Amino acid sequence: MKIYRLSIIAASLLLACNSAPSNDILLQNLRTDVSYLAADKLEGRAIGTSGEEQAATYLAERFAEIGLSPKGTDGFFQEFTVSKPTNPHEEAIIGTDGEGVTGRNVIGFIDNQSENTIVIGAHFDHLGYGGSGSLYRGDSAIHNGADDNASGTSALVALADILKHEKHPSNFLFIAFSGEENGLWGSNYFVKNPTIDLSTVNYMINMDMVGRLNEENTLAINGVGTSPSFVPALDLVNSDSLKLVTSESGVGPSDHTSFYLQDLPVLHFFTGQHEDYHRPSDDSEKINYEGLLQVVQYIHRLIGELDNEPKLAFTKTKDSSGDSPRFTVTLGVVPDYLFDGKGMRIDGVSEDKPAQAAGLQKGDVIVQLGDSTIVDMMSYMRSLSAFQKGEETQVVYERDGKRLEAKVKF
Repeated sequence: MKIYRLSIIAASLLLACNSAPSNDILLQNLRTDVSYLAADKLEGRAIGTSGEEQAATYLAERFAEIGLSPKGTDGFFQEFTVSKPTNPHEEAIIGTDGEGVTGRNVIGFIDNQSENTIVIGAHFDHLGYGGSGSLYRGDSAIHNGADDNASGTSALVALADILKHEKHPSNFLFIAFSGEENGLWGSNYFVKNPTIDLSTVNYMINMDMVGRLNEENTLAINGVGTSPSFVPALDLVNSDSLKLVTSESGVGPSDHTSFYLQDLPVLHFFTGQHEDYHRPSDDSEKINYEGLLQVVQYIHRLIGELDNEPKLAFTKTKDSSGDSPRFTVTLGVVPDYLFDGKGMRIDGVSEDKPAQAAGLQKGDVIVQLGDSTIVDMMSYMRSLSAFQKGEETQVVYERDGKRLEAKVKF
């Protein structure tokens, strides 16, 4: 199966061979790429499906169109097979042999004849028709995953297009991962079966859900503690006045974790959770394309700034999830992971859960739960871990500048 984008290819040929794409062209391509990847005909791009294979073919053709060199094990592709264990307490076995589900990473390379390589990645798979990862409670439906993660994948392609027209002191390896939704399968396989020497990797950039830049222009950047070079550079290149919310840990629920565990510096870019996350409503028309371009441009400037550094030093960070409290109840809210004020701001409320029954709404900021004062996400989680199913407590929250109280029953 071949996918041809003749109008864009023809438009590109009208440009001078060495000219970088204009912002208008980048914006057009971001829209085209997200719209294709998040279309119903790809049926949610679940690993091992025809939709995932079509998406991989499309990305390989985009890489070829830009002029990247293939760096998979079969052209641009790196196939892997995952054998699911019959014992749920055992891990899936990721390899190239045996029965199971087969996925494919898509890998392209810019060779600047350097000793160092920067890895830029994003996962392109999603949930198909939902399954266990879905937060949707209706009938089976296509989960198009426009933000998660057609947005990051289109940003990956845009950065490849920009960087191909520039000369940098580093090589670039672009990887579109599959199997992320199932447990970082594609990135896990790659770092254990790399198509370049991992010792040459300087750092890794991961983009996962970067298509919903909000009105406050808030961009979350995780992993800033994995190299001492990161923090000084982040503000230097922030010419768009983005509101940067950072965390140090190199461990998180996305593909950068696989590289961090190989002792490599990593950064994960994220524009925030929303009510369409892992639901059929995560569609392409809801993407903030101008904001997505801002994220691409910010990362491009950051790469340029880090070019001034020698090979980055790696720093281990405290695993932010390693000491997370365990809890058996839920309030039924989606936290706002971009909120950096005092308390825990609600970004969404699930139906038929304690928060909805108590009258809590999106935008409310929880400042107290029972006897515990809530100052951030971790204190909220700790306070929640103290409750058992059937118990009641008071929740104190702020709404429109007013301090309100409600009773919740778990």
